[in-house]
Amino acid sequence: MILRQYLHTQPTVAASYLFGCGSKGRGAVVDPVAEPDVYLREAEALSLPIRYVIDTHVHADHVSTGRELAAAAGAEYVLFEGVEAAFTFTPVGDGAVLELGNVEVRVMHTPGHTPEHVTLAVVDHVRGPDIWFVFTGHTLMVGDMGRTELASSAEEGARSLFRSAERLRGLPDHVEVVPGAFSGSVCGRGLSGKATSTIGFERRFNRALAVTDEQAFVELMLRDIPPPPPDAAGTRARNLGRGPSDIVG
Repeated sequence: MILRQYLHTQPTVAASYLFGCGSKGRGAVVDPVAEPDVYLREAEALSLPIRYVIDTHVHADHVSTGRELAAAAGAEYVLFEGVEAAFTFTPVGDGAVLELGNVEVRVMHTPGHTPEHVTLAVVDHVRGPDIWFVFTGHTLMVGDMGRTELASSAEEGARSLFRSAERLRGLPDHVEVVPGAFSGSVCGRGLSGKATSTIGFERRFNRALAVTDEQAFVELMLRDIPPPPPDAAGTRARNLGRGPSDIVG
């Protein structure tokens, strides 16, 4: 297993990832923020050709470089199957599996931050048959869970996020949480500057994940919502191929 984490502060505070199977030479990028050359150079240095570029959701805080990277790498651009976009992509539903040699990526639909959000559960069959870590995007971050009003009403999103939280809370304690944002991101409140954790630690100390009553969870998520990203609706539209930053058809 190869895993590289990139912590970004411009144009947004976010994390992106390159990972995959080194022995079989099959890789993927999750939630790309940087210019494609950043990931392409690293993939070449690691002998890890990029097969998939995956956005966990349609972002509202930055314009994704995912489609541009996928085109440059000759890779498939992957989004949840429910996304209505003005371009062609590889749709995946809940329970779908993406193969990367000895590495297996299991798709979990975890709506709430946005309706189409997915979590990616990763298994390295060289190490064992169990889930090792989860790319949680902006659903579960270290210290809190993602804001819920950028693509739906705040309450509707919070109720969906509660069900996603129940699903993630049911994962084993040892599973590592590898999120799409950290302290300073506008997509969550009270996030830690530590950019990884575990399900067990977050279940115990994450103020949102620890709440098991739905109404109490909704009330928590509706409090202290931070200011939205600038032009959030416009950014989502551009990431759906409906704006001036539409790079790849």
